[in-house]
Amino acid sequence: MIIEIRTYRLEPGTGESFAGLLRDRSVPMLRRSGIRVLDHGLSAVAEDGHEEAYLIRAFPDLETRVAQEDAFYGGDAWKTGPREEIVSRISSYHTIVLEVPEQAATSLAKDGAA
Repeated sequence: MIIEIRTYRLEPGTGESFAGLLRDRSVPMLRRSGIRVLDHGLSAVAEDGHEEAYLIRAFPDLETRVAQEDAFYGGDAWKTGPREEIVSRISSYHTIVLEVPEQAATSLAKDGAA
């Protein structure tokens, strides 16, 4: 099982609107495309005073991760949908990819999202 943890440093004052866009637009689109979203939201701590957010996704293997992300981010639904609204609120982002047992993915899932 592959877990991807993506963190976002946000433009000042955009935390709440970014979290809303993730919750209401991006995450439902990701799930409809078959990407398993475990959790997402705002960081409980503002590192160095910066608003930050996270997105945690799970994939069966690295190849599936690449294929699903390429299909999603290359698709018209993303490009003509919320892409610009979301990207404009991100100052920078960082992604960490881990290989973990399925139990780890299940334990990270928020609200039965797994």
